[in-house]
Amino acid sequence: MINFKAEIAKEISKILEIEAQEIQKSIETPKDQTQGDYAYACFRLAKELKKAPQIIAEEIKQKIEINPEIIEKIEVVGAYINFFINKQTLAKEVIEEVSNKENYGASEIGKGKNIVLDYSAPNIAKPFHIGHLRTTLIGNALYKIYKYLGYNTIGVNHLGDYGTQFGKMIEAYKMWGAEYNLEKDPINQMVDMYVRINALCKEDEQVLERCRNNFKLLEDGDAECVKLWNEFKDLSMVEFKRIYDILDIHFDSYNGEAFYADKTQEVIETLEKKGKLIESEGAKIVDLEDAGISTPCIIQKANGSTIYATRDLAAIMYRAKNYDFDKCLYVVAYEQNLHFKQIFEVAKYLVDEKYQKGLKHVAFGMVSLPTGKMSTREGNVVKIEDLLTETIAKAKEIIEEKNPNLETKEDVAQKVGIGAIIFNTLSTVNIKDQVFDWNAALNFQGETGPYIQYSYVRTNSVLEKAGYLPNLNEIKTEELNDEYSYNLLKTIYNFQDVLMQVTEKEEPSILSKYLIELSKTFSSFYNENKIICENKDTQNARIYLTYITGKVLKQGASLLGIKMPDKM
Repeated sequence: MINFKAEIAKEISKILEIEAQEIQKSIETPKDQTQGDYAYACFRLAKELKKAPQIIAEEIKQKIEINPEIIEKIEVVGAYINFFINKQTLAKEVIEEVSNKENYGASEIGKGKNIVLDYSAPNIAKPFHIGHLRTTLIGNALYKIYKYLGYNTIGVNHLGDYGTQFGKMIEAYKMWGAEYNLEKDPINQMVDMYVRINALCKEDEQVLERCRNNFKLLEDGDAECVKLWNEFKDLSMVEFKRIYDILDIHFDSYNGEAFYADKTQEVIETLEKKGKLIESEGAKIVDLEDAGISTPCIIQKANGSTIYATRDLAAIMYRAKNYDFDKCLYVVAYEQNLHFKQIFEVAKYLVDEKYQKGLKHVAFGMVSLPTGKMSTREGNVVKIEDLLTETIAKAKEIIEEKNPNLETKEDVAQKVGIGAIIFNTLSTVNIKDQVFDWNAALNFQGETGPYIQYSYVRTNSVLEKAGYLPNLNEIKTEELNDEYSYNLLKTIYNFQDVLMQVTEKEEPSILSKYLIELSKTFSSFYNENKIICENKDTQNARIYLTYITGKVLKQGASLLGIKMPDKM
């Protein structure tokens, strides 16, 4: 498909003798469509060329030689050169590309590049609650989009399956295990134990010390501690995998913290060899003052046990060796900003520069309830399973009301309910905090998942009403020369560019906003144009444009993890 931006950049490059790729980065899309499809601002050239930007813009316009089948008109407005795409060429390109390509917008740009994504990572023996929702869904969307663009993606669920909390769980079981039946409702049973032991640790320092010692015993391979830890982990994984199956999320690796426990010695030895380990109050640390980080990174505690920073560093070394990553993305809340600054700085002593550059923290805001922050210790959480069940039930109620004769109510309610949660989560910019509001998640009006699904269903109903899909060679693109058809074609054309922007910024909300824009643009096209009409050529063209719109809506939604119902 013609890359209009690249074609414009190539012709400007010939005049200015600047790399076309550099020029392409500066080509904008005007918000006001009357000012063209693309614009190039000449402000930055004024100093170098010693001319007013307006004069430079006019001179470029006079000199540029661009194929009228690609750009039909060029205008200068102030310092901007505005380019208008040839509508017929755009229509032909878009319709042929979407029709002939099974995965429209897919690419091989990532061929030969490895992307590791570390996301979800619930804690063993704790509920899978809505605090894990954003990491799980952001990570899954990025995984799918990178894969779609040709990257070799490795999804890692770095389970929270190690650390002092397990020393606490082991101590709780030693003290009160006989009171609990972990085979029945295991997560709630384990949470109750954890809340109890946590409260006791606050009151009794000796109990807290026993918990710490339990974790050291676990690290040293104590048979009883390892047996209990495995039991907690196995019971938790059954619960977690059930949630992942509902969301249709899959991982390439479930290597959690424990997997790296026996690999931490290499971290310690490498840092010692390089003279970076300092002893402080019996613990071993790396001082990061020179890097502008006032808090040192603890590598080994005074009792000889490691902490999660050590295990994260071991994971970086392991991933560099085994995955040869170009990027290693950590989809973790911004509360961990300092932790990632520390480990990325320490990683400079452990892995080659290529891997250091590839490390990135994809930070996101916290999820809280309207009543405040959630805490497992206080038992104040909304479990994802409860959220899914409730939302699907609410979706079914609405579907019963709107379309009581629909045969596939259960399936549609599942898709609409889960889609509402996914879209609600991914429509917010990563870094913003979210207050989880049931009403917002279940709102079936406005910029929501159900609105996108409804737009897709509407494309299906148009095709059903028409009773046929014209052949591609029957489509006369000149029949799509009205404003609403053109806007829809142009929005569809932008799909791959949107996916590229998602990976450049690690920001799935860009795709969410695009799908809303596509839905709204289709709605305008649908409302302003009679699709089933007297003129057969016009009807064929509009039916086909409706068909490819549905195709792109379905593909875009699937990259967010949303499934489309055929009817609602």
